[in-house]
Amino acid sequence: MEAKDTAFSNKKTLLIRGTLMDLAQPRVMGIINVTPDSFYDGGKNKFMSEALTNVEKMLVDGAHFIDIGGYSTKPGAREVSLEEELDRVLPVINEISLRFPEAVLSIDTFRSQVAKHAVEAGANIINDVSGGNLDDQMFSVVSQLKVPYILMHMRGTPATMQKLNNYNHLIKDIIQELSEKLVKLRRLAVNDIVIDPGFGFAKSIPQNYEILKNLAYFDSLECPLLIGLSRKSMVYKTLGVDSAEALNGTTALNMTALMNGADILRVHDVKEAVETVKLFNTLQN
Repeated sequence: MEAKDTAFSNKKTLLIRGTLMDLAQPRVMGIINVTPDSFYDGGKNKFMSEALTNVEKMLVDGAHFIDIGGYSTKPGAREVSLEEELDRVLPVINEISLRFPEAVLSIDTFRSQVAKHAVEAGANIINDVSGGNLDDQMFSVVSQLKVPYILMHMRGTPATMQKLNNYNHLIKDIIQELSEKLVKLRRLAVNDIVIDPGFGFAKSIPQNYEILKNLAYFDSLECPLLIGLSRKSMVYKTLGVDSAEALNGTTALNMTALMNGADILRVHDVKEAVETVKLFNTLQN
């Protein structure tokens, strides 16, 4: 119980498998999408051998977390049944847990049943892009599972979110919506919560940049801050390139995120993100 209280009071720690992970220095989360249609790496991990090879490379390159997703949430992505999502993610989680038992795994899903089965298979964190909007059982399941929860800001669904980006005061409204959910989670004794502002989810490109410039305001939520900018349209459309050419832009914005308070970078390219964190730490020291 003492460790739980410590995790609640210190925004720079997460309780994972009974051990406090220190976030005083930023961490890197590598993305493993086992989907055919993700916006950048769709199909890259189609076979188990490919997924395991990519996970191993990420761990060698310095990833602190591996985030596994089986449902693309890009605008216009097709719907995936519960059974298909489970069939995509559970075998991969099982194999990674066996092959790399020290790896800290995150399940990227908005379905409470996928989250439950994934944690039972070896996942340690639940990363919910909908922030509980798309499954009213998610918060209670997180409470039962006693694992850290990544609460992302989103409105609507992946199909409708781009039409729901009208805000009275962008930063204030997002923080208010997240705060209301934090109250619900705290009442359910969910202590280890990470905030993700949700770049690209119910936000225009100019709004994304406004959020990035104002990350310091999210400190008021007193939770670690995860930033996911990797190869997104706010990078490649601004530069006039495609996602395959957006690594340099991603790195530039990741450094900005770190300087503005990011605690975790969620990325496709782990080596470059780890180097960015190292340079940031050197700059700070």
